[in-house]
Amino acid sequence: MKQIAAKNRDKVIDVLTERLTFERAGVKLYDSILQNMRASSNPEIARMLPTMKEHRDQEKEHVEWLEAQIRGLGGDAHGKTEMSELVAAESAGVEKVVMHDKDLVHQFHGLLTAELVDNAGWELLLELADDADDAEARREIRKRCHEEEEHLIFVRRAVTAFARRNVLGQTVLLPVSP
Repeated sequence: MKQIAAKNRDKVIDVLTERLTFERAGVKLYDSILQNMRASSNPEIARMLPTMKEHRDQEKEHVEWLEAQIRGLGGDAHGKTEMSELVAAESAGVEKVVMHDKDLVHQFHGLLTAELVDNAGWELLLELADDADDAEARREIRKRCHEEEEHLIFVRRAVTAFARRNVLGQTVLLPVSP
């Protein structure tokens, strides 16, 4: 991460803090949906639980990794930055849906929105690592970017399955892995 931060450490900390803010929100989203899924008596929903739990745990690991990167650059992993405040405002609507609406279809729809943004944020970090020719950062970011892609694929499949059931009346199995 030091090569990326070589030109403008404060802006890199800002971008990392933005990702951190979003990942913390992601953990909360997953926790809320997992709670609702555990309360469901639907066996298909129960089959999705291990994958959702794995994705939640990966989001938590992303939080921990980002905190370590920020601290390693001399930043405050619990501070606010321009971009972290922006992303907090942007994600407030998604959080409102997922945290307060107990309809799993609605929650997964909100999670899809979050995963699309999350994926784009990690892709941006990967591009910065590429541009800075920071091989170590690129390797670590690529790993997390790949995990986020799996989250997105899984949630997209779930939202599609819900839509096919609700809109077209099709009998479609819910996904169990990406």
